[in-house]
Amino acid sequence: MKDQTHTTSQVATPAINPQKLESFLGKVINDLGATLGTSLALLGDQLGLYKAMAFAGPMTYQELAQKTKTDERYVREWLINQAAGGYLEYDATQQKYVLPDEHAVALTSEDSPYYVAGGFQSMNALTRAVERIAEGFRTGKGMLWGEHHHNLFQGTERFFKPSYHGNLLQNWLPAVEGAVEKLQKGAKVADIGAGHGISTLIMAQGFPGSRFYGFDNHKPSVERANEIARQEGVGDRVEFKVASAQEFPGEDYDLITYFDCLHDMGDPVGALKRAYQALAPDGVVMVVEPMAGRKTEENFNPVGRVYSGASVLCCTPNAIASGPYALGTVASDDALAEVATKAGFTSFKRVTETPFNRVFQGKK
Repeated sequence: MKDQTHTTSQVATPAINPQKLESFLGKVINDLGATLGTSLALLGDQLGLYKAMAFAGPMTYQELAQKTKTDERYVREWLINQAAGGYLEYDATQQKYVLPDEHAVALTSEDSPYYVAGGFQSMNALTRAVERIAEGFRTGKGMLWGEHHHNLFQGTERFFKPSYHGNLLQNWLPAVEGAVEKLQKGAKVADIGAGHGISTLIMAQGFPGSRFYGFDNHKPSVERANEIARQEGVGDRVEFKVASAQEFPGEDYDLITYFDCLHDMGDPVGALKRAYQALAPDGVVMVVEPMAGRKTEENFNPVGRVYSGASVLCCTPNAIASGPYALGTVASDDALAEVATKAGFTSFKRVTETPFNRVFQGKK
């Protein structure tokens, strides 16, 4: 009879480089602190702590708590965290904290192109979806945009608005062949996936002789967009409607735009095919997409890290939930051009870029 004794296989212990291990642990600790810091930055935004410190000089935790009508004990720990993260500076002699003016611009000046506070709100919403996304990893199921926490919708509006204000009229539209000339003469424009309508409204304010139609499949966002349009006094020539990218109404559009949304769509080919059909004979499509590398390894940087993270937690799940095609946030130029070609466009190319966005032009 054969011996049934089980033997344990010997696995060689790999040689560990202690310096490399310690360096990696340092990265982990930094990421753990950054994760908590994002939530605390959101609190600083929502509770008015940053605005209270902006351009106000050094102050103690007691002074900040009194100024913002918040609890001293919470404020004390919050300030320590913010100084540890480099958001605030600390004067040990006076035992006071100061928000540097440059940081104050980024954290509180909503009209500045450097304003980032909306990012904290968006990231907070995305991390709330982890359980649902884990299920998606196991089952292949998606998660629609509208199923996320409400912070995502307002946060996205606030986060993208500064970049759109800083680039849309000055850089992006002028790079698209014939776009500015059409808008100056009086164009018919469709903004697809308009969300809260910030991109649509910026164009409408810049070109008062043109007519704008914003479409989105998320009803609460459309309602919010129409509300903003009325507040801005452009409701007579800007209209937002609930419609899918594949079935939006209207014909003979001189310009059709997609701002940071084509990669979210489960049927981007169908979306661009509908745009191809709805364009005027000499019309043009402008597609604004997040910055991404032409090769995978070109995304291994801070911007690529943020966008690929958003892709896992939001953009790719929405595409999976809404159709058969998932481009993802870091879709390459070639992947986007392939979609445009399948939709019928004979010309699709990148015409300009910023550190955070790529702008493409599509023509029949």
